[in-house]
Amino acid sequence: MKRGKFITFEGPDGSGKTTVSTAVTELLEKAGYPVRYTREPGGSTIAEEIRDVILDPANTAMDARTEALLYAASRRQHLVEVILPALQNGTHVISDRFVDSSLAYQGCGRHLGIDEVFSINRFAIDEWMPDKTIYLDIDAATGLQRIKGRSFLDRLDQEGLSFHQDVWNGYQQIIRKYADRMIIVDASRPAEEVIAEAFHIVKGLLDEEN
Repeated sequence: MKRGKFITFEGPDGSGKTTVSTAVTELLEKAGYPVRYTREPGGSTIAEEIRDVILDPANTAMDARTEALLYAASRRQHLVEVILPALQNGTHVISDRFVDSSLAYQGCGRHLGIDEVFSINRFAIDEWMPDKTIYLDIDAATGLQRIKGRSFLDRLDQEGLSFHQDVWNGYQQIIRKYADRMIIVDASRPAEEVIAEAFHIVKGLLDEEN
């Protein structure tokens, strides 16, 4: 049995990752592809409990390194409990965020350093990386404007523009570092256009031979 492909969606807050990744998953399911949608932080019972701690707006005292370690711990549980079993059963996995988010948010947004944060995550993911990553690109100011209407803003959503600009800059470094894996999609357009392009890209990836 061929293992499934591991496709992740990344992007700053307000880029529409959840909307696009869930819509793409639904379209793939309708087209008959064996596919599973998941998300980070979270994706499994234990990982979701860690998510609640990380994103709780009340946890203002959380240290940046603690935050990075919690993300890595959540990711480890998610990987071994959800992602790997699905891939090994031949199911394609579509994940809303993975390790690139930590590199951008904690590595650059929290100024811990991309290499330093990746070293934490290397232990957690045991060298497992996405086959391809769809990066939904939108500038930090537009992204923040989009999320203002949400009924709930988590601890990271509530950070100021400078933090989110640093995150965007971090993603630009990641795009250069992993150019062979990253596929950039303009997320400033209407959601329907972004979903259509992302579906076309992901369908093409899944149709390729492993």
